[in-house]
Amino acid sequence: MAQMNTAEMLRILDSIARDRNIDRSVLIRDLELAMVSAAKKHFNTLDAEEFACTLDPVTGSISMTRHGAPLDMPPAAFGRIAAQTFKQVMIQKFRDDERSSIFEEFTKRVGEIAVGTAQRYEGGSLVVTIDRAEAFMPRSEQIPGEQFNAGDRVRCLILDVRDVGNQIKIVLSRSHPDFIKRLFEVEVPEVAERIIEIKAMAREAGYRTKLAVSSIDNKVDAVGACVGVKGSRIKNIVDELNGEKIDIVRWNESSQVLIQNSLKPAEVAEISLCFELGRATVVVRDDQLSLAIGKRGQNVRLAARLTGWDIDILTPEEFTKGVETMYQTVQEIEGITEQMADKLAALGMVSVFDIEEVGAEVLVTELEIDEAKANHIVETCAAKAKVVAEQQQKDKEEKERKAREDAAAAAKLLAEGGTAASGESAADAILGAGPGTTSGDARAADILGS
Repeated sequence: MAQMNTAEMLRILDSIARDRNIDRSVLIRDLELAMVSAAKKHFNTLDAEEFACTLDPVTGSISMTRHGAPLDMPPAAFGRIAAQTFKQVMIQKFRDDERSSIFEEFTKRVGEIAVGTAQRYEGGSLVVTIDRAEAFMPRSEQIPGEQFNAGDRVRCLILDVRDVGNQIKIVLSRSHPDFIKRLFEVEVPEVAERIIEIKAMAREAGYRTKLAVSSIDNKVDAVGACVGVKGSRIKNIVDELNGEKIDIVRWNESSQVLIQNSLKPAEVAEISLCFELGRATVVVRDDQLSLAIGKRGQNVRLAARLTGWDIDILTPEEFTKGVETMYQTVQEIEGITEQMADKLAALGMVSVFDIEEVGAEVLVTELEIDEAKANHIVETCAAKAKVVAEQQQKDKEEKERKAREDAAAAAKLLAEGGTAASGESAADAILGAGPGTTSGDARAADILGS
């Protein structure tokens, strides 16, 4: 242990404290403990109370005692082995302090957005350097299809911090819903200032997100503020998410209005709410059906999560048929009037499936009938529901079979074609024109005019 200039020693301690975000007094205490360890090594003792060391934080002078009496021996005289012990203890203490500092710092930052640098992938997890710490983003917290190269800037949410043995694990996320919320706080000042509140959100990372927003200030349009002038604000967020679609809808305390807003851009014709089942039966026109459901059911699925309602999308024909079947089934039961059926429909029970699921107890209360009759209604509707379900399955299978046949026929026609004549024949065949018809155009005109 060579003699060290006290001023240089203090400068080094100050530098470590600043760079590693460790309290200076903690480092001084670590140095004192390391000196005690070196002395114990030199004198070959295990007595923890035999030595004591004090370092003056101002001057840097070191004083040691043994059994309470001053130790008239400079640290440099302890020898090489003691110096090595001092070094090892100091390094270990500094590492422990740094680990504690990182844990404390990042624990306070949980839920915040951080910007780091991508380093590498390990077992599917992305390793990211944030400030002086190494964090990781599990595959489950990454946006599907997103890839980073070493050195890329990574904007992410600090999701969790764990103290695992001798390692601090900082978990990051870009797929968590809160990541979207924090991005809006950054891009939309009104959100950060709590003038606009994100009331609900549903997200499928990498594909689509729906947010319901409201404003506490009547002069501030919540949706318009989030979108920004010519979409400038929302564009920044979409760009950060590599093109993920974001639907911003207006929050409303009315479940019907909120459900209608959440299904946009689809236009809703009618909504029937069954509070007993937490189910909303939504009627849309045939031309709006695919829009309301969305690609692979994504639009209706996110709308359901956003609103908290189980949403069924029906065409007017399907809805009317279901209601008529319900009316017909319950009115066949003795003692059940049309008014009672009307009340069931008003309560959102618009099909025999709903009544079967609701059960007898609700019917006893709402219709003011005895339990036996209520059970009879439920049993009758359950039997009818089974028949309807079987028929729906048959219709589905028939529709799929016809679609396969049509696809096969079209493929055959395309395979046989190649000339103008064959193309004309194919058109005639599709339109149903026979050899005696004038042309495919004439047949098409007949169909369109009928």
